[in-house]
Amino acid sequence: MSKKVFKQSHLLGIEHLSVDEIELILETADSFVEVSTRDIKKVPALKGKTVVNLFFESSTRTRSSFEIAAKRLSADLINFNASVSSLKKGESLKDTVLTLEAMNPHIIVIRHSASGSPKYLTTFARSSIVNAGDGFHAHPTQALLDALTIKQHFNTLRGLKIAIVGDILHSRVARSNLVLHRKMENEIALIGPPSLVPREFEAMGAKVYHNLKKGVEGADIVMMLRVQQERGASNYFPSIREYRKLYEITPEVFSLAKPSAILMHPGPMNRDVEIDTTLADSDKSVILEQVTNGIAVRMAVLYLLLPKLRG
Repeated sequence: MSKKVFKQSHLLGIEHLSVDEIELILETADSFVEVSTRDIKKVPALKGKTVVNLFFESSTRTRSSFEIAAKRLSADLINFNASVSSLKKGESLKDTVLTLEAMNPHIIVIRHSASGSPKYLTTFARSSIVNAGDGFHAHPTQALLDALTIKQHFNTLRGLKIAIVGDILHSRVARSNLVLHRKMENEIALIGPPSLVPREFEAMGAKVYHNLKKGVEGADIVMMLRVQQERGASNYFPSIREYRKLYEITPEVFSLAKPSAILMHPGPMNRDVEIDTTLADSDKSVILEQVTNGIAVRMAVLYLLLPKLRG
């Protein structure tokens, strides 16, 4: 039986978690994987508790999986639609959250374009805050579900080389994965054009490559990222055609990784831009497994916050 203890009242980022807490989340998530295979996919762990999904950016996978996670734990769920809220009338984020808190929720899951917004909520909110992505800063549950997927395939989270390819500069997924895998003392290769993978990332413990083949060589995991055009990333290189020529992962390039290597992508992916369609649909791809594991990891996070919940 695990003696690990989850000491956090919120989940704001990977940097706040100890190695034991990361492992506890993954062990708990592993037990919830089985729940999703049942005919009745429900446990009563959060019965009588309320979870608010507060998403200010578009999302398919993260929002849906938090919604499913809350429902499978028997929580009451409020999905907040920012596009039709009083925010459109000029209401501040703080007043919006205080209004929601008057309804006595227990957990607020927030995605926001401003880095640091989940931490800001903790300065006045009584609810437990879960960061579902804030600006360029962090996406902790994505890094955790990636880690669960990796552990399922390699039976370990240590002694691995993870190659992360693409728009690193604008990627909260890359930052959270980098922090997590440095805690596990894994080797991290960040790969992309100099404008999107500046050398400053080396200060965080990564090796930076601007040559795709050199970076991918010998990798256990190849994680592809899309070019975030909505954040202006396409202004950082001459053209998508040029980017694809230099940084698309193809079967030929992927063959430079270890024979046991797996291919990951947090989604949404741009087929035949950063990732070759035949490779995305191959048995090397674990992209759909990541989606499935997202539900289990988010169930684990909500469940482990349970002892901290008031009422």
